Amino acid sequence: MIKTFMQSEDGMGAVEIILIIIVLISIVAIFRNQITSLVNAIWKNINRDAKDIYN
Repeated sequence: MIKTFMQSEDGMGAVEIILIIIVLISIVAIFRNQITSLVNAIWKNINRDAKDIYN
């Protein structure tokens, strides 16, 4: 029974998903300023283009 439990890989999916989430959160934390600047620049362009369309 212990041998079967040790060879079982049912929990590997959950561990992998948790590790991926941790890596993604770390990347966002490291590049937070760059991501914020990029999003702000995109929104400014969208707003500027929207004003051009409606004027």
